[in-house]
Amino acid sequence: MTKLHFTGVPGAAESLTELRTRYGDAGPEDADIVVALGGDGFMLQTLHNFTSRRKPIYGMNRGTVGFLMNEYSTDTLPERLAAAEKAVIHPLKMLAHTAEGETTARAFNEVSLLRETRQAAKIRITVDGKPRISELICDGVLVSTPVGTTAYNLSAHGPILPIDAALLALTPISAFRPRRWRGALLPHRAKVRFEILENSKRPVSAVADDFEVRDVVAVDVAEDRSISMTMLYDAGHNLEERILSEQFSD
Repeated sequence: MTKLHFTGVPGAAESLTELRTRYGDAGPEDADIVVALGGDGFMLQTLHNFTSRRKPIYGMNRGTVGFLMNEYSTDTLPERLAAAEKAVIHPLKMLAHTAEGETTARAFNEVSLLRETRQAAKIRITVDGKPRISELICDGVLVSTPVGTTAYNLSAHGPILPIDAALLALTPISAFRPRRWRGALLPHRAKVRFEILENSKRPVSAVADDFEVRDVVAVDVAEDRSISMTMLYDAGHNLEERILSEQFSD
């Protein structure tokens, strides 16, 4: 029998109790599958919490949007899990450089650079060692994984990528110059470097999902293929179909 571990947001306490009573809870170490109750933010948090254990994660929506989650139901959970379809994802690795040193973090959605003050940021962008944008004047810029392209990237008018696309989305946030640059699609193996120009006058923070490093002077971003995480979805409602459908929504 598949061993389960249930975790959730504080607002899902009653649901957690019901599920644990009905199906048991093997704990985070011994479970075969982690069942996460919450919204998309909690799914990202759970992915980070279980990166070292590499447990498959099945999310059920007890939050607001729930794009990354399955429909909540306490019935026939073992049958749903047995028939579930897999989505294998890889995070981005961020290496943020500041005057004090270096900080590493990972992001399953995106790494974003954001201005900290009223003044626009000035950022130089290099891809695989070749300068591509000498000076981007903007509110910020981000690199997104395919699974993250329907989140902040989409709000910044970036493209939606299929879940199995071997691509990353590089998207500016409110670009002033170059005014017509709308971003780029990069091979998943691309290595992106952001250099902050006039960093003392125009400070910038770097954010990997929900982890922030302030006052960066440079940021390196690349996909980390050494880490694979599996998300599980109800048959016929997989993440690939959801992302495809999002491209045709109004």
